[in-house]
Amino acid sequence: MTDLPPNTALPTPAETPGETTAEGEVEAKAEVGVGPWEGEWPEGGHWDPDLLRDGDRRNVVDQYRYWKHEAIVADLDSKRHEFHIAIENWQHDLNIGTVVRTANAFLAKEVHIIGRRRWNRRGAMVTDRYQHVRHHPTVEDFVQWAEGEGLAVIGIDIFPDSVPLETYDLPEKCVLVFGQEGPGLTPEVHEAAVATLSIEQFGSTRSMNAASAAAIAMHAWVRRHVFKQPV
Repeated sequence: MTDLPPNTALPTPAETPGETTAEGEVEAKAEVGVGPWEGEWPEGGHWDPDLLRDGDRRNVVDQYRYWKHEAIVADLDSKRHEFHIAIENWQHDLNIGTVVRTANAFLAKEVHIIGRRRWNRRGAMVTDRYQHVRHHPTVEDFVQWAEGEGLAVIGIDIFPDSVPLETYDLPEKCVLVFGQEGPGLTPEVHEAAVATLSIEQFGSTRSMNAASAAAIAMHAWVRRHVFKQPV
């Protein structure tokens, strides 16, 4: 795969009619993405002729503008990180979409849904089209899969035996598991985990939002294994 041709200037996003403020002024809103390709079309099988003709309004980085969807996924697959994300879904947790979106941002290998197959995709903002998502009907099925892949199961929650995420040396090949909003990790996942990690907090609340905790944990993995920062 190749990036945009050298010195290629993307079309400038056009402004669209905005909303009228209380003072009667119109606030212009910038269009998402770019318009039709300007000039001679580039050559290569990864370019999407429909997008080149009509413009690319998807929420993708500039590198992938005008690329076919399958070409983007293939390129992402060639450089995904070695960590996986799992989240329990026994009560249709609304956090799952946001977790998927963050997993896409940090280029997780896969996202695993444990429990109910259906999940609220609204928070994913269509990023689930670019992120591999696998379903496990039970904790037992999930744990067997992780063991077969040689992945360390790491729980993220507050338990008496939890150790600080900030000082734990995360293994490169692992799956970070998050529980339901409210009840947290189930006892089955807690027992199966090689370690359960907590995120240090300094305010009055006992816990934080599961999607926020997932973002912090993923970034901790990136700092350790992408930027080689010691614990």
